[in-house]
Amino acid sequence: MAVTVEIRRKLDNFLLDINFHSDARRIGILGASGCGKSMTLKSIAGIELPDEGHIEVEGRIFFDKEKKINLKPQIRNVGYLFQNYALFPTMTVEKNIATGLKGSKQEKEARVREMVEKFRLQGLEKRLPGKLSGGQQQRVALARIMAYEPEMILLDEPFSALDMYLKDQLQRELAEMLADYEGTVIMVSHNRDEVYRFSEELLVIDQGKIAVAGETKEIFHNPVSREAARLTGCKNFSKARRIDAHTVEAEEWGVTLTTQQEIPEYTEYIGYRAHDFIPVWNAERTGKDEPDNGDGSPRDMLPFDLESSAELPFEQNYYIKAKVTVCWFVQRERVQELEEKGMPDYLAFDEKKLLFLR
Repeated sequence: MAVTVEIRRKLDNFLLDINFHSDARRIGILGASGCGKSMTLKSIAGIELPDEGHIEVEGRIFFDKEKKINLKPQIRNVGYLFQNYALFPTMTVEKNIATGLKGSKQEKEARVREMVEKFRLQGLEKRLPGKLSGGQQQRVALARIMAYEPEMILLDEPFSALDMYLKDQLQRELAEMLADYEGTVIMVSHNRDEVYRFSEELLVIDQGKIAVAGETKEIFHNPVSREAARLTGCKNFSKARRIDAHTVEAEEWGVTLTTQQEIPEYTEYIGYRAHDFIPVWNAERTGKDEPDNGDGSPRDMLPFDLESSAELPFEQNYYIKAKVTVCWFVQRERVQELEEKGMPDYLAFDEKKLLFLR
């Protein structure tokens, strides 16, 4: 199912300028609050009107400023799941599901019964939304959307108000409920784990523009832009000075790195994820004659100068002194090694996990 979105929308001092095309069935949009994620969804749904541009889904033009096309939301046949589910509080579950259905009374009742069974809502038909759990409300909202067989479903931060346990449970439930849905689903989130779990393709939006777009796992592996790296969970960044094709100075870490791979010419920053450091003790070092940083420390390693630490339930976080603080997160099973050996003398980098960023 092909989706093309090319829109511009000016709102006070904010400019939304989005341009993407995708053939994926599951698309994620990741970005910080206020970056334009929800406005993009609402433009696709017809709730927001772009100033200019073109929106097309599976050959149907939803919006085209030049051609003066702007289909009404109900004609677009797009299901929109809001953050708060937007159920009618004075309507029962079955009446909420029936909202918007067309056909005879018998046809509507049959469709509602079908949705009640599909979304495991038996016994809740006469309840009001206020008497339902968060998970039940989500199932009702999705049942209402699926009842009229939309061509596309838009999910706007569907798990944002939930605690961690319920969030995980509902993410699994949602994936199961949408497993046989053949249309396109676009989910907006500021949570990297949600979009990684859900999407085949990913758009990272930064201040109204797409910072990077592509296959989800590839973006997490090689985010290219600093904002995309930050949003996908990277904690450590340094300004970079590219010395040559295989040498780069991480200026704010005080480390010069030599790589076998070629360092991209666009590199302005280096990123490194907090879980990926390799602890090194002096006794383990070989090659005593390697180049140093001018202070006797090996050039490709970060001297371990502990600033502070924090104990969490499943990992220990260490904060290392440099021009900018460097984070090293150690999962519980490795903490025992540190208890036995003591703190390392250096942190080494795995070249394959260096992020070269614009």
